[in-house]
Amino acid sequence: MNPLNSPLEVGIRALVLLTETFPRRLDVAQLVYLDHAMLHSGDFDSGPASLHPDLPIGPGEIGMRRRLIEQGLIVLMRAGLADMTATEAGFLYGATEEAASFLDVLEAPYLGQLKERAEWLTSSYIHEGMDVRDGMKQITQKWADDFRADAPNLGEDEDQ
Repeated sequence: MNPLNSPLEVGIRALVLLTETFPRRLDVAQLVYLDHAMLHSGDFDSGPASLHPDLPIGPGEIGMRRRLIEQGLIVLMRAGLADMTATEAGFLYGATEEAASFLDVLEAPYLGQLKERAEWLTSSYIHEGMDVRDGMKQITQKWADDFRADAPNLGEDEDQ
């Protein structure tokens, strides 16, 4: 099993977000955006330093993240740490009453950093009325700007 981005790791990250936003429920698109923002918080205005480095495959990361979040949610629901509600707007996920106490028994500096960033996201975005589309546009605009900045150098020989 690959420990990086496994359903268990991604599930724990989703649980941190669901616990921080409790009792509010989130859909998968919101969790995908928040998970990305939590890991790459340095890319956002007034955000703390990023936990994960920027990768050249950044744009593909979002597409993979949705599937990973869905797998992580299944792990959480099987463990009784999250539940799902069907609404007219779609499926919404929330932490159960046991989720916060479960996270409290885990001891890892990384988990503490995740919690700090989840608190920052909650105060910065969720309470201000988070619009996932606007957040995703901000992420993709940064990638486009980075690509344009590197584009003039593409194909040039470094010896010249």
